[in-house]
Amino acid sequence: MTRPTIDHTHNAAATSWVEGANGHPDFPVQNLPFGVFSTDGEDARGCVAISDFVLDLRNVYDADLMEDGDDLLHYASLATLNDFFAMPNGPSQLRAKLFAALTDDGYKSAMEPCLVPMEQAHMHLPFEIRDYTDFYTGIHHAVNIGSLFRPDNPLLPNYKHVPIGYHGRASSIRVSGTDVKRPSGQQKPAEEGGMPEFGPSKRLDYELEMAIWIGQGNELGDPIPVGEAEEHIAGISILNDWSARDIQAWEYQPLGPFLAKNFASTVSPWVVTMDALAPYRTAQPARAEGDPEPLPYLQHDTSAAAFGVTMEVHLTTPKMRQDGDAPFRLSKGPMTAMYWTAAQLVAHHSVGGCNMQPGDLLGTGTLTSGEEGGEGSLIELTEGGKKAITLPNGETRTFLEDGDEVVMVAYAEKDGFARIGLGECRAVITR
Repeated sequence: MTRPTIDHTHNAAATSWVEGANGHPDFPVQNLPFGVFSTDGEDARGCVAISDFVLDLRNVYDADLMEDGDDLLHYASLATLNDFFAMPNGPSQLRAKLFAALTDDGYKSAMEPCLVPMEQAHMHLPFEIRDYTDFYTGIHHAVNIGSLFRPDNPLLPNYKHVPIGYHGRASSIRVSGTDVKRPSGQQKPAEEGGMPEFGPSKRLDYELEMAIWIGQGNELGDPIPVGEAEEHIAGISILNDWSARDIQAWEYQPLGPFLAKNFASTVSPWVVTMDALAPYRTAQPARAEGDPEPLPYLQHDTSAAAFGVTMEVHLTTPKMRQDGDAPFRLSKGPMTAMYWTAAQLVAHHSVGGCNMQPGDLLGTGTLTSGEEGGEGSLIELTEGGKKAITLPNGETRTFLEDGDEVVMVAYAEKDGFARIGLGECRAVITR
């Protein structure tokens, strides 16, 4: 497997002429994630994040400001990034060219007019999402959820042998900042043999996940070997896979999630590339003693197969916002809570011959740390709704109420390197 290596673009001492970029907690010049934005009255086009600005790649392309990068800039400046990330090595090459320009004062006068303040940028989904698969790789989450229903046997026997996933709804994925309407559906009868209720979900929940984007695809019937899987990953974002727990409890057997999941998923707008993440790669946590080895098609070098990314989820209520209170952090944990690696997810997804396409989204599943304060969902934090959370202002929550806003953030940091962030994944619950 060929992984991006640490190079001059990761040098913590590198500085940019862009105001506020040096030491920026999310978007220093060492990051340069790709996205798609628009401004009032103009079409959507590609960009990169730098400091508190977006660099308009269409303007950079139209002004012919970079040498030998026209084809790359053209594809990166389109209204979706599918074709751009389908280019072998294209994103790596353009990121390096942009790094060179943004750290060279000679480009400042020509390129500075291409910077748009983030508050003026309307962000869009970075890809045309053709398919969405949500996995269940968070083993601590799986144990916690299983314990609510099967206290003596929380993990089903297949969990440690096969990456579990289900086919989600691509059409209802929205970019961060889009409100989420509370879904309605059938709910389990109050008494055995009774009639189900119908109405708005009373147990609406978030799920703290990460998004893995597919760049280069594969042909139908031509599986992606696990040793080549990372070459097909464009990058990562933050994902909130909302869940209506009461609807889910009634419908999930025998075929799994349906209406409880298809009403909305929220994704952050920035694609942090595998190149940018190179310094923050870390070993996949060792499997517990006695766990089975993966089958041969899932075996690969896991010494740097995980991502050293920290995730957090915060909550604000209407009253908190009215009073000017700071968001309350509900949980914090690492992306290394995945039982399976990103490469294993891609390899398993395609092993039967499934054709992965540029812009396909793979969710990791809820990532719970296994430590107190690291629960990735309210159903875990409240022990199935039995134990309310008390917020600093005295309000309580078991599940989400109308007007609540969930904000997820993620970042990577390591001694000797600049901290980089993935931005925000936020949404308000409406009726």
